[in-house]
Amino acid sequence: MVSSYPVTFDVDYPDRDLDRFSTAFRILFVIPIAIVLSLLTGASTHYGTTAHGGTNETVTLVTGGGVLFLPLVLMIVFRQKYPRWWFDWNLQLLRFNARVGAYLVLLDDRDPSTDEEQSVHLDLAYPDARQLNQWLPLIKWLLAIPHYIVLFFLVIGAVVAVIVAWFAILFTGRYPRDLFNFVVGVIRWSNRVTGYAFALVTDEYPPFRLS
Repeated sequence: MVSSYPVTFDVDYPDRDLDRFSTAFRILFVIPIAIVLSLLTGASTHYGTTAHGGTNETVTLVTGGGVLFLPLVLMIVFRQKYPRWWFDWNLQLLRFNARVGAYLVLLDDRDPSTDEEQSVHLDLAYPDARQLNQWLPLIKWLLAIPHYIVLFFLVIGAVVAVIVAWFAILFTGRYPRDLFNFVVGVIRWSNRVTGYAFALVTDEYPPFRLS
């Protein structure tokens, strides 16, 4: 899909019969990969205490930190830099999250890959931090509030669309094209807001549209 916005998202329409069995039990099939994703996006997990010499010590398992946000805010505000490896981490994590999300909402019936693109295409343009507004990262999350409100209602509509698509796939094997495009559009909208307000890859305000 061609777009001038620095955040693009699309999913290849599965022009074939989808797996009815995995569709019927998708909420169960997604659990293993969802656990992997949660370990990447969680900051840390406390899982017990050990006693040494009469003192208790908390054992912490560090698992990951999710999308880098606060470090980016500080780096852009004070140094006007966007480290490339921070960008790569955010991009790959968001891509993985998008594949898991697409699988959950039935857009694809293949197990989400941890590294391969598959049918889900998410791209963020690497920004020149010197061209970004130095202070805007402090309030982008606030400026995006109108989008949060619209997305709240769009997500409700997307949930209804996925439920209808679930029945359609079970009976026909196909995801209705209009419902597919709507769900993809809602995810696209959400990714644009994420790229603007949290991944901080652009100062261009996200458009209010699904396409």
